[in-house]
Amino acid sequence: MENLNKYIDHTALKATTTEEEIKKLCSEAKEYNFKSVCVNPAYVALASSELSGSDVLVCTVIGFPLGANTLEIKTLETLDAVKNGADEIDMVINVGKAKEHNYKYIEEEIKAVVGAAGGRCVKVILETCYLSEDEKVACCMASKNAGATFVKTSTGFGSGGALVSDIITMRNTVGPVMGVKASGGIRTLADAEAMVKAGATRIGASAGCAIMKEWEEKYNA
Repeated sequence: MENLNKYIDHTALKATTTEEEIKKLCSEAKEYNFKSVCVNPAYVALASSELSGSDVLVCTVIGFPLGANTLEIKTLETLDAVKNGADEIDMVINVGKAKEHNYKYIEEEIKAVVGAAGGRCVKVILETCYLSEDEKVACCMASKNAGATFVKTSTGFGSGGALVSDIITMRNTVGPVMGVKASGGIRTLADAEAMVKAGATRIGASAGCAIMKEWEEKYNA
């Protein structure tokens, strides 16, 4: 598998993450030429500065990790992130609204974030561990209808992470053009390759360096 590095959003989203850890994350991302770093909003400006002049994008999270902020707050968060240098936006849907099957609300909040992102890549985090199969399909369709760029499995803070079966469902629902991001619990090369084989076009992982070391050993041996 070629160019695995360009599938990876190198991630540091823990509550305890420090500025030094963000700088280290950015340094690693430049070393491996990952697609992006994914950081909390408070670190967008720092990551943007650290990655200036590189090909690595800055991704941040909106409504994270519960998705229960109002539509207005998610919109303002997105505008602030863009102002601070975010290239990509990963937003969490209101999972409670999804459980109520209020997909009109889901579509409206995604549209609001897409509008605030101003043409930047928007990935919609479904938090699949909490959704039934029908709910996953409906949320994928809401994301597609709202003009999102990707659907994404998980925050990594829910009761479960990415499953191959979910990637297959999401890919089958959104079709071949829209992106599908697998995230949550992807720690090995085997994990990453299974997700890509199932239809993922992006991998969110805090273990990006370990995955790439495995990849180098396997393919450059």
